[in-house]
Amino acid sequence: MPREKFKTLTEQMFYILLCLHQECRGVDILERVRAMTAGRVSIGSGTLYDLLEQFAAEGMIRETRAEGRRRSYIIAEKGRQMLEREYQRLCLQTADYEHLLGKGGNYESRQA
Repeated sequence: MPREKFKTLTEQMFYILLCLHQECRGVDILERVRAMTAGRVSIGSGTLYDLLEQFAAEGMIRETRAEGRRRSYIIAEKGRQMLEREYQRLCLQTADYEHLLGKGGNYESRQA
């Protein structure tokens, strides 16, 4: 059975939607994600523009401006809801980790 599209977000998807709480262009998203994550997360331009196209087709973002090849986008309500669901899912995972291993727990020491 194929995976339901956008049931969960990849790290790249999460950060793209997070950046789009303010209107910005693709190149701005690449820079913001790199800065926000101190370089931990990088998104290739091909991946970015493919995801922007998919998000727009699903109504998760909307195009706000087009100046030649430069396009600006902003998150739509459907995208905000998806971003919030993903945030809640990640919080629950974190809570499960903390419950099992304690805040800042060391997995190896608990296995002994």
